[in-house]
Amino acid sequence: MSETRKPILDVLNGKKPERVPFWLMRQAGRYLPEYRELRANAQGFLDLVYDPENAAEVTIQPLRRYGMDAAILFSDILVVPHALGQAVSFEAGEGPKLDPILSEKDLSRLNTDLLAGKAAPVYETVALVREKLSSEKFDQTALIGFCGSPWTVICYMTEGGGSKDFHRAKNWAANDPASFQSLADIVTHASCEYLAGQIRAGAETVQLFDSWSGLLEGEQFKRWVIEPTKKIRQYLKINFPQIRVIGFPRGAGIQSLAYARETGVDCLGLDQTIDRGWAAKNLQTIMPVQGNLAPELLLAGGESLEEGLQSVHDAFGGAPWIFNLGHGVVKETKPENVAKLRDIVRGWKT
Repeated sequence: MSETRKPILDVLNGKKPERVPFWLMRQAGRYLPEYRELRANAQGFLDLVYDPENAAEVTIQPLRRYGMDAAILFSDILVVPHALGQAVSFEAGEGPKLDPILSEKDLSRLNTDLLAGKAAPVYETVALVREKLSSEKFDQTALIGFCGSPWTVICYMTEGGGSKDFHRAKNWAANDPASFQSLADIVTHASCEYLAGQIRAGAETVQLFDSWSGLLEGEQFKRWVIEPTKKIRQYLKINFPQIRVIGFPRGAGIQSLAYARETGVDCLGLDQTIDRGWAAKNLQTIMPVQGNLAPELLLAGGESLEEGLQSVHDAFGGAPWIFNLGHGVVKETKPENVAKLRDIVRGWKT
């Protein structure tokens, strides 16, 4: 009996699937009424993340509606600092709150020995999702694990929450790079172990989310974005040679070319701000790309959505490509807009 081929894994392995595969960042979440119902009965957000049965259910929910080609683990990039011992909470309507790491002396609060125990429920979720994919006959659906890239995770760890510029991380990195390197090394090591746990539990590929890579440029981008990503990719290549890695350096612009060449990732996620013509010529010729419809067009629906989809397809449809958004699904998006997107993308042949 021949093995069932999974279109996303085909693209990541350099094979040509019969159709363009797709999934959506934040495809499991607040735009779905079934998620809102489950979330209302849960306690805090982290309680939901660490509840394997419910987290697995949330992961599978969008597949039942839309049949994406990948399930992405329902979790959060701040699991890593939380598992290292940093206090993390999520306040309704306010986003994450962390007890900030402000200097080298604060690094003693982080303990990599805690990671395996605290992240164990996440690994159990991954295993449960693999079981559900099999039992619910999602035979061509890949399971994506993920973590935040070290630079982006450190932005939240040092700021104590969200920010537009994350000046604490930038100032620390520029003014005391030696101690900032110590923090980056801790988070990089933890990220390797965290991804390894997901892979052992059943993740078939992983994505690195560097949501704030666009805050850096030049040597700072190379040291704090490229180098930690390269270390993670090398670790995974040695320990899990079959696993492919998608890198998503949001906001990196033309620096995406150096990221693609130097990190060792196997596929490059593109946000909606990047010039598609440039990306097709300079990035898609190096490796498969993923992206990059603006989430706002999915929110708008109608002709705007149709025109946006055609534009993305015109740019990337002639070479290895995974369709996705340029960022996550906006929570106010109508489920029927996602259904329309699915119908259009399903009509694309490679």
